Amino acid sequence: MSTKIQKKVNVWDTYVTKKNGEIMHFDIIAPVEVNDTSIIYDYGKLYIKSKNQEGQTLTSNQCRLCHIEHLRPEWEEEIIKKGFFIIEMEGCN
Repeated sequence: MSTKIQKKVNVWDTYVTKKNGEIMHFDIIAPVEVNDTSIIYDYGKLYIKSKNQEGQTLTSNQCRLCHIEHLRPEWEEEIIKKGFFIIEMEGCN
């Protein structure tokens, strides 16, 4: 009998102060194998840039590993394509 191995992802809880002073809260979802924080921060900076917030600070004070969970099917395609998935929580639009 074979056991199906579930893929795991890290969830990085991220808060960034926007140019207007408001807080942008989002989660960066990345494979557990990606544990280099500089890569995670680069993912966050790409997302921030996509929201016209380029240049805003993103460090360990704003982005921390929160927990590990199972990869959800709705995240998988984007993680395969870009390496990460963003869950927008608050103030992202």
